[in-house]
Amino acid sequence: MKRTSRWSVVHILSVILFCYTILILSSPHCCSARDNITIKSRLGYAQTLVSAGNRFELGFFDPSRSSNVKRYVGIWYTTNPQTVVWVANRGKPLSDNSGVLSIAGGDLKVSDDKGIVYWHTDLGLKRLNLVAKLEDTGNFVLLEYRSKGKILWQSFDQPTDTFLYGMKMDENFKLTSWTSKEDPAPGNFTFKKDPAEESQFVVMEKIITHWRSMEPETGKIFESDVMPSTILNFFDLSNNRPEVYSDKRLVMSFTGDLQYWQLDIDTKNWSLMLWFPKDICGVFNFCGNFGICNSKNKLPCKCLPGFKPKLPEKWKAGIFSDGCSRKNTSCDNDFLSFKRMKVRNPDSFEAKDEKECREMCLSNCQCQAYSYVRQRDTVLCLTWTEDLKDLQDDQDGGYDVNVRVVLSDIGATGRNCETCGTNLVPYPLSTGPKCGDPMYARFYCNNDTDHLSFNAPSGSYNVISVDPEARIFVIQMQSEKPDNCFFMKSSGSRILQLNESSQFNVTSWCSGDLGNFTTDSSLNDTVAVGISWKPPLEPTCTSSAECKDWPHSTCNKTGNGPKRCLCNANFRWDGLALNCTPEGGQSAESFHSNKLLLLILGLSLATAMALFCAVVSICVWRRKVVKRRAKQRKAALHRYDTERGVKELIDSNKFKEQDETGIDVPFFDFESIIAATDNFSEENKLGKGGFGPVYKGKFPGGQEIAVKRLSSVSGQGLEEFKNEVVLIAKLQHRNLVRLLGYCIRREEKILLYEYMPNKSLDSWIFG
Repeated sequence: MKRTSRWSVVHILSVILFCYTILILSSPHCCSARDNITIKSRLGYAQTLVSAGNRFELGFFDPSRSSNVKRYVGIWYTTNPQTVVWVANRGKPLSDNSGVLSIAGGDLKVSDDKGIVYWHTDLGLKRLNLVAKLEDTGNFVLLEYRSKGKILWQSFDQPTDTFLYGMKMDENFKLTSWTSKEDPAPGNFTFKKDPAEESQFVVMEKIITHWRSMEPETGKIFESDVMPSTILNFFDLSNNRPEVYSDKRLVMSFTGDLQYWQLDIDTKNWSLMLWFPKDICGVFNFCGNFGICNSKNKLPCKCLPGFKPKLPEKWKAGIFSDGCSRKNTSCDNDFLSFKRMKVRNPDSFEAKDEKECREMCLSNCQCQAYSYVRQRDTVLCLTWTEDLKDLQDDQDGGYDVNVRVVLSDIGATGRNCETCGTNLVPYPLSTGPKCGDPMYARFYCNNDTDHLSFNAPSGSYNVISVDPEARIFVIQMQSEKPDNCFFMKSSGSRILQLNESSQFNVTSWCSGDLGNFTTDSSLNDTVAVGISWKPPLEPTCTSSAECKDWPHSTCNKTGNGPKRCLCNANFRWDGLALNCTPEGGQSAESFHSNKLLLLILGLSLATAMALFCAVVSICVWRRKVVKRRAKQRKAALHRYDTERGVKELIDSNKFKEQDETGIDVPFFDFESIIAATDNFSEENKLGKGGFGPVYKGKFPGGQEIAVKRLSSVSGQGLEEFKNEVVLIAKLQHRNLVRLLGYCIRREEKILLYEYMPNKSLDSWIFG
């Protein structure tokens, strides 16, 4: 009995050991329960590290659902589904299962069986006692045994797209989104501290600001952009409460949203608690400069009154980032007031009252807008000297902003209704009996909410924009078929119960795709409806004084209807231009413009004729002068071809060596001699004497001459020049060469002789 009992105990113990072994082997971490690797060990494709508290796991993973294999080394929560918080080789994945994570050469490395390195820490430590450990905070650290666990490298210093408690939020910290849901490669969005505001944060889309947080002190107006204390405490390591924040993470999503997630301990499911930007208007300057954003509208963007889209085609396509520009850049303008506006970055100073604030802005052309805020006994004047950015209307606690506009750009007349919120109410649209035309009195402005509504027979609808130039306003309404644009456009007038006699017609019934931004879910079943208004009749009136805004008109009775500003004789009413135009068909402004154009054209023609006459007179005068000089030169040739004439020339006190232009005697200008001799060319050279060469010349009239050019090195000065002239003059004979003239030009002394085509006598005598 004792022997049987002993074997029974052994048998029982064997069964227990076998079952325990089976249990261990059946565990998903049976081969990877370790949390570290050393120089002697490494992590292969099928292995993982698990943190001591079983919160995080590290290993190879493939987020892609495609057939192309892409292996990454990452860290994820042990809960399902897999939630990755860090990736090592995010820019260089492996394409097979041969990858290993190891410690080699003093570095952590991800490599394959061919020795190709896909990621490494780039430390190059010359130490043998290194260990890489996955901590329960999600931090993967490289340690040295002998230095009491000194951290040599940690993943918390090189985050990817996720912030975990324990990371250090400083000026060097940055989260970079994935490229897509299945691609961990660095994407377009980054989250970091705002370089311009150290205590604030910014999300950048490459080099463009996507979202920017605001100071809590700014007030309720920017509450949607204030980083909540929940996240700020998450960043603050001084709290030293990892148990509170270990189930939370902040993610820079590939969609551009900064997301704050929290894990439900019981269900092990993640819940999205906060996100930034909150909606499309939370995107920094979503509608561009001078563009107003309202996330409650199906079409979120519109330009301030007095402004127009900078790039209309892109604006129509739903791309608003280029914003709006002024219709007129003149500084001679006034202010238009808008209530409950969100606008960033004002300058501020104390002012006695609103008048002083207004005058300060009005006196500076760079001032785009102003607002004043009462604070106890003082008035704080806020001004904006740069383009207005990140504008949003209908904001509780927002500023009452006065924007500089040119009144003519908003069609300001004495009959226009006051602006309702950010919507103009141009003539003939009417919100009451004191403005507009009674036939268009279907609008109502709620002064408490600044909302403009259109009262159709079928009901009242919110007006989200008004375009005076196109004569179109846009309303927003519920629809059973918001995606069927053709049906809505063809049935729009019937649905709104607008008959043919109405002053309004449905022109468009659709809105473009707003992209991947978070929108108000209440807008899913709404459509934006464009409605045009017909040109109005002449304005109603009770006296001619009320017709001052419409020149060439007088207040008169029109049959059984009310009195109207009827156009005077030779003028007719233009319902599009809203004025009286001449019977010829052109508008009054065009008529006056044409008169001015004709006046300018007449003055231009008169000026051109006067200039032409002046040019002709100058040409005639110059021609007479040239003829007179030629006549004088010809007379002088005959006068000074005698000895007496030459003596008069030489003895004249006008004959000076320093005189470069000669005197009114047989003088030839140097340029004419240059032209006659072809610039003293060798082809025209007749010979050379003791005092210089002789050239053949030919004047334009055909007269041939012999030109003697006295050499500057011949030693012949003014006296020798005179002697030669006198000698030739004394020896005048019909068989001797005749002196025709001279030229003096600086160092040049030139005599002009009669040309002898048969050469001189000595060539015949002496051969």
